[in-house]
Amino acid sequence: MTRVIDIHTHTFPAKIAARAIETLKGNSHTVNFSDGTIEGLERSMSEAGITCSVIQPVATNPKQVVHVNDSSIAINDRFSETGIMSFGAMHPDFEGYADEMTRLLRAGVKGIKLHPVYQGVNIDDERYVRILRKAGELGLIVLIHAGWDIGFPGGDQALPERMARALRETGGDVRVILAHMGGWRCWNEAEEVFAHGNVYIDTAFSLGEFIPNGDGHYSSREECLMLSDEEFVRIIHAFGAERVLFGTDSPWASQADTLRAVSALLNEKEKSQILYLNAQRLLNI
Repeated sequence: MTRVIDIHTHTFPAKIAARAIETLKGNSHTVNFSDGTIEGLERSMSEAGITCSVIQPVATNPKQVVHVNDSSIAINDRFSETGIMSFGAMHPDFEGYADEMTRLLRAGVKGIKLHPVYQGVNIDDERYVRILRKAGELGLIVLIHAGWDIGFPGGDQALPERMARALRETGGDVRVILAHMGGWRCWNEAEEVFAHGNVYIDTAFSLGEFIPNGDGHYSSREECLMLSDEEFVRIIHAFGAERVLFGTDSPWASQADTLRAVSALLNEKEKSQILYLNAQRLLNI
């Protein structure tokens, strides 16, 4: 049986999951494929044949950071039972970032998630740069939302030129995963800027087309198109399969459908690297 690690998923606490899903569906005008709970992710993994899923939590304000990270640590305590682990969250305005990141490291958390668009701060702002530097010092992985965001039209906080500037400021010692094939809907620019660097990219919410929720916001199929098969493969070859990680953005994409679509475009060596080995090595599991 093929082992698969999904590096990019999302869940919400059970008591707010339904409300969070409805809000985000409205913002993005798309559909969800699971209910946004840990239990829903477990069901999705079982149906898709996913070995391990990594939750990427987002702190939308600094007051959420410690609480979100407490939840991440608790999720990781059950990893051997569930196959689900969680990164930690960090916010650029959280002043205790260094101590909190050290706490995450000591608790065995593998990395942190940053979302410049949701957090409303440019990725090349010094507040993010100091977090990236600390992550490099501690050896924490950083997964960053890259490119535009479907739920925040016009939010340019994570475009490739800003990302490149931030990474230059860190001195290049931090392990970074740029989500959405390096930059959602700015894929050509991301390829040009990063293909010859040392960042990782993930496949989350990038291949084919997304499904609108039927509220009329998207009036044509063309508006829902993402990367074609040919473009997707070209970007993988530009970066090298050893720097690509399988991710889905569940619940905003189907784990089973994404796995089938991605697998169909890869040769056997690329499958083993992208679906499992690259993430296994990076996460040291």
